[in-house]
Amino acid sequence: PQSLLQAYAKFSGAPLTVNTINSSWRAPKGDVPVLISKDIVISQPARILNFLRKQKYNADYELSAKQGADTLAYIALLEEILLPALLHTFWVEAENYCSVTKPWFASRIPFPLSLYLPGKMSREALNRILLTRGGPPLYSLTEVEAQIYRDAKECLNLLSKRLGTSQFFFGDTPTTLDAFVFGFLAPIYKVCFPRVQLQEHLKQLPNLCRFCDDVLTCYFRLTVSGHSPAGQDTADANLQKLTQLVNKESNLIEKMDDNLRKSPQHPPRKLTTLKLAAGGEESSPLNRLSP
Repeated sequence: PQSLLQAYAKFSGAPLTVNTINSSWRAPKGDVPVLISKDIVISQPARILNFLRKQKYNADYELSAKQGADTLAYIALLEEILLPALLHTFWVEAENYCSVTKPWFASRIPFPLSLYLPGKMSREALNRILLTRGGPPLYSLTEVEAQIYRDAKECLNLLSKRLGTSQFFFGDTPTTLDAFVFGFLAPIYKVCFPRVQLQEHLKQLPNLCRFCDDVLTCYFRLTVSGHSPAGQDTADANLQKLTQLVNKESNLIEKMDDNLRKSPQHPPRKLTTLKLAAGGEESSPLNRLSP
């Protein structure tokens, strides 16, 4: 959520001062990231985005009602299909957790919390995966893992097909959907893991890799060296089912709210503050990327 909120702020022109904290327990209710504006404290990404839109920092002002409905449908797909694989890659896959995630987070959390919080987050990630994806007919952890990665790869294929040759998902201007996709993909794309099955699949989709590189270069001033290998999987029956699911959700959302429009932007009024979980220094975007 941290990287998607930072991307949205860049896209919408919202002026944020980013402060890292060395323990999530210092944040209100233990939730991070947290946005603080005057005497207002807001946690959870969806609420933070709604607050920014109400302050007229809106990345979706020029979208039609249909495009707004598409945005909600794709975000729902990301959270349902891609998020479990992202959580597994960082927090459950033993090699990745022990060699990358745990040392990365523990090094930025004071003792003795550094001995406890990474393990707690790993257990919570596994519980969330099993709760949302562990029902019948998938009873064993091995079956659940295989299924979530199959689904995640199909989701990446769908995103690649939807992006096509466009710079962003709705043309030449980034929107909320671009912020969400970047927030989900950038950690997979940039972090060096020993177990890389999802990363390898992403790097076979050159337009998604180019999308991440463009956002990092244009909005985070990061010089990107090297490019992903070319190649793209052809859409199969599962990909078509995912496309139909997105279209169905989009149509339902559009019928529920026919006038999905947002208020216009205005120049910044007051500097707001976004507190992030321990994940790296402000000067390095790569150190901030986390699921």
